[in-house]
Amino acid sequence: MPSRERVAQLLEMVERGEFVEALQEFYAADASTQENGDEPSRGLPTLIEKERRTLAAFRIRTLPTESCLVDGDRVAIHWQFEFTDARGRTMRFDELASQLWRGDRIVQERFYYDPAQRNRWP
Repeated sequence: MPSRERVAQLLEMVERGEFVEALQEFYAADASTQENGDEPSRGLPTLIEKERRTLAAFRIRTLPTESCLVDGDRVAIHWQFEFTDARGRTMRFDELASQLWRGDRIVQERFYYDPAQRNRWP
């Protein structure tokens, strides 16, 4: 189960934009992530590659985290991001991450959000 300090370190790293580094530091080798009801992505190398593809397509800014709940080995984080595409258009993305931790590493994460957000470019 993670300490509140460990979770705070994750939040700080993501808020600084250190997305790949956060995966390497906080996710287990066998971790999985899942977007809404999609099939999960499995294994740290897969998660890192997916993140690198996203970072190649967008400049991402994490807004300050206002809500994070820690209850034993379960963590819930309300993330807000601003994505800027190659044309300079910016879109805000709002999601809830539900995490399962094993010790001080995330083993399972599921993101919940309105998929219509993906189409809200100015």
